Amino acid sequence: MGYVEDLRGKKQGQGRPRWRARYRDPSGRERSKSFTRKVDAERFLVAVEDAKLRGAYVDPAAGRVPFSEWAERWYNTTAALRHTTRRDYRKLLDQQILPAFAGDSLAGIDALAVREWVAELVAGGLSARRARKAHAVLRQVLASAVEGGRLSRNVAVGMKLPKVQRTEMHFLDAEQVEALAEAIDHRYATLIRFAAYSGLRPSELTALRVGRLDLLRGRARVVEAAPEIDGRLHWGGVKTHESRTVRLPWSIAEELAAYLAGRPRDPEALVFTAPLGGPLRPHTWIKSFFKPAVRAAGLPEGLRLYDLRHTCASLLIAQGASVKAVQAQLGHATASITLDTYGHLFPSELEALADRLEEARAAALENRERTQYGPEVVALGESAGR
Repeated sequence: MGYVEDLRGKKQGQGRPRWRARYRDPSGRERSKSFTRKVDAERFLVAVEDAKLRGAYVDPAAGRVPFSEWAERWYNTTAALRHTTRRDYRKLLDQQILPAFAGDSLAGIDALAVREWVAELVAGGLSARRARKAHAVLRQVLASAVEGGRLSRNVAVGMKLPKVQRTEMHFLDAEQVEALAEAIDHRYATLIRFAAYSGLRPSELTALRVGRLDLLRGRARVVEAAPEIDGRLHWGGVKTHESRTVRLPWSIAEELAAYLAGRPRDPEALVFTAPLGGPLRPHTWIKSFFKPAVRAAGLPEGLRLYDLRHTCASLLIAQGASVKAVQAQLGHATASITLDTYGHLFPSELEALADRLEEARAAALENRERTQYGPEVVALGESAGR
């Protein structure tokens, strides 16, 4: 057990600090740390002993590694992530995180510093969504330091973050989908209908290949995505890293078969292509074809290609699809994501449930009344005597 040394009467105690906590680490080596208040030294010793008992003791010197050095080591471990994710991490490190903490050591970053940093990001005009993403990256860097035995705890955990205002979603009904398909260049009418009834992400539409279609069964296998970043397409797996099979209405499958009828039978060929061939470039395609069609169809100006994915969810829910069914079609990692995104579209069951509860109670009361106040029961012997 450690002890607190009083430095007030000693030469080194004439200035600050005035108390020294002395203890031995798990290896038996004696260590010390100075404080201006005795109570702080005592609390420190209690924390050290507790950490030793739990096997969570961390050498204070281990946290002296420069944050910038550790952040780069952490970033190198993300090589297996999708290119878009890694690029976003790199931007957040270079633009938001390292400018604030590059000069600090791992142990030199405290919870207050992190809260001040988040507040400064938002005050400087960064969106709440982006500030939360920057905080998430910082939290991951510090978590890796905890795992690596450099820190005893992650000071970025459990912090209240700015609320994100959800981007407005637009949901089209079936008639509006047809209006949009009729308004767009005839070469992309099938794409509009397919997107609205399959729920694929724009990057998944770009990467969809002919060989992944099973139109006789009305199915499409989604295994690849090609998001566009800074004008370049980056080919890789789907967002959740799990392929899925989506079901299509028969009319959409038949239209897609007719759309592909005149092409060579190449399973590696892309289903939807640019006007002159090759993969679609969403940024250019949306500007040249999608937005003009939105205006021509009289639909909301803010309608995005991604909103056709939301439209698929709303059409499924309107037809009575369960949360799990919508999750499977859209490829969400968990049902909670589906509920968080589209929960407001599911019909409320509270009124129907209240009616059912009322019926259950009425039946119980009726049964109870019949049991307690039913006809008088006369013994057989008494009836015969009368």
